[in-house]
Amino acid sequence: MQESKAMKGAAKDALRGTTAWRGGAIMSAAALLCAGTVALIPAQAWAESDAVKQLAAPPAIQLPLKPSPEFARFPRYAGTLGSRQIVLRLGAKTDDPSGVHGEYQYTDTGEVILIAGDRNGDTLEVEESNDGTHITGNWVGTFAADGSVEGDRMNVDDSDPQPFNLKPLAAGQTVPAAAAGAAPAAGGAQPPPASGHVAGSAPAPAARTGGQPVGGVSNLQTGE
Repeated sequence: MQESKAMKGAAKDALRGTTAWRGGAIMSAAALLCAGTVALIPAQAWAESDAVKQLAAPPAIQLPLKPSPEFARFPRYAGTLGSRQIVLRLGAKTDDPSGVHGEYQYTDTGEVILIAGDRNGDTLEVEESNDGTHITGNWVGTFAADGSVEGDRMNVDDSDPQPFNLKPLAAGQTVPAAAAGAAPAAGGAQPPPASGHVAGSAPAPAARTGGQPVGGVSNLQTGE
């Protein structure tokens, strides 16, 4: 009888141990599950935060730069920068009364360079960038009464000044073709006269006096 009670007591102890183990296992599993959930939440939050940052960040600038639709409606100026022909699109900023921005493009290579700065009265002071991030030069120029602008473009340290001379283009006007290999005219020199005479060539021989053309042929004279 005592052995039977002892066996029943041992069975109860074993049952309690099994129940405790099961309870511990369940608690451990729950703890692991919670830990996994905690680990998952920061990762998910980080992913969402990263996605928000990507949406909020400005789009990356693609190189080489291409003409921007934003500047397509701006006034155009055509002329030369150094010995190369360019077309400048320059307009006012909407958030700055004196601010201007735009782009210019070399007509020989199509390279596009961004430009931004200020116009105070007739004075133009702008900086340029060939990648949208780094400043690659600065311009200082003056607008004339006819809308043309001229001055110098310099490197960031104000070295290597190159003259620019740009004239406004009317809406729909085509860009004038640049003469092949021609450098900009210094001091606004005028082109040679429209006559067939070329500067520096020998003058045409003067017609001899004292005779009249014969039959309309000028190389035959009478009265010799």
